[in-house]
Amino acid sequence: MGTKQRPLRADARDNRDRILAAAREVFVEQGPGAPLEEISRRAGTGIATLYRRFPDRRTLTRAVALDALERTRDEVKRARDEEETAFAALVRYMHRVLDIRIGAVFPVLLDHIPFDDEEIAATREEGVAVMQEIVAAAQKDGDLRPDVTHGDVGMLLVRLSRPLPGPLPKETGEELAHRHLDLLIDGLRGGRPGELGGPALTFDDLRSLGDGPEK
Repeated sequence: MGTKQRPLRADARDNRDRILAAAREVFVEQGPGAPLEEISRRAGTGIATLYRRFPDRRTLTRAVALDALERTRDEVKRARDEEETAFAALVRYMHRVLDIRIGAVFPVLLDHIPFDDEEIAATREEGVAVMQEIVAAAQKDGDLRPDVTHGDVGMLLVRLSRPLPGPLPKETGEELAHRHLDLLIDGLRGGRPGELGGPALTFDDLRSLGDGPEK
């Protein structure tokens, strides 16, 4: 895995992006065993086009996971490089992660993601390293409460990314997630925060609980 491929033509790249976006949504709604025909239908492509890009379910699942990780890594890097403060970078990153929906699709696909895949592991670790850098810088600046960990941020985003129950329109649910994130951000700010209960989980703690190659 991780072998380099020739760059795709613009139309082929567009088809691939639409298939991956549709797969994210369908997997979140119906699980990793969702019909591939439903994914191709939502992507607006034929099933033959899907199979041409992703010859089996395992290949598609890996591509969805890697795409989400790459988008997340790129967003955290841009936030770090373009925002004036680390806390502003953290806020921007958190909102973008909700749009990418990695916090919704990863829990669904967790048992099907090859974490021992070198490309997936490297992409994930790169994004985590930048995120930890931002958290540490925001705490040094006094803008982020000192007892918040990278794991807190990640788990918070997973909770906010889950679809709400009931017949709520998808767009409304996504808008509410951003609203609720804005409310939670106030609880992350430094100053005089109250004491936090519960465990302060690090990234390594999360991996030891089953999220990663040590599972």
